[in-house]
Amino acid sequence: MAIQRERRMTVADYLEWEERQELKHEYIDGEIIEMTGGTGDHSIIKVNILLSLGSRVNRPDYKIYNSDMRVQAAASRYVYPDLSVVRGEAAYEDESELSLLNPVFVVEVTSSSSDRRDRVDKRDYYFAVPSIEAYLIIDQDRVHAELCTRAEERWLLQEYTSLDDVIALPALHCELPLAQVYLDISFEKA
Repeated sequence: MAIQRERRMTVADYLEWEERQELKHEYIDGEIIEMTGGTGDHSIIKVNILLSLGSRVNRPDYKIYNSDMRVQAAASRYVYPDLSVVRGEAAYEDESELSLLNPVFVVEVTSSSSDRRDRVDKRDYYFAVPSIEAYLIIDQDRVHAELCTRAEERWLLQEYTSLDDVIALPALHCELPLAQVYLDISFEKA
């Protein structure tokens, strides 16, 4: 997903302004970052994860949100994960229910333009959210997933690189097969 940086504004101005926008914009410490559309593979992978988790998690114990749901990662940081999951009742910043406060699991599908941001910047933002127990990063251009899980005062990283791999997700009490994540994705493109 391409990223375009724009002007700076206050949190209150951003929240009011963002409600009127057609495109989504993240907000990081006063900076507005436009979130542009992703590729076909990016979209397919997101839907594959959504469908796979939707059939595996115990609902209604868990609520799954797509990339339309904004997450407040700090007082001056608002991001749009590709997917987020809440255990129990969702907590929102206010009655508008536009900014989620308590995801336990977030997913980002990387592209060449978002790779550094997803692996470094957003990882740090998500690690700072107390409710988040796991952060999954999925590459769209190769079979590769990184699962970061909270373990007391530190984070553990596990990598998966085979379509035969199955990602254990204790935060959701389920597993996610990489073969399902990459269903209908071809890496043999000319």
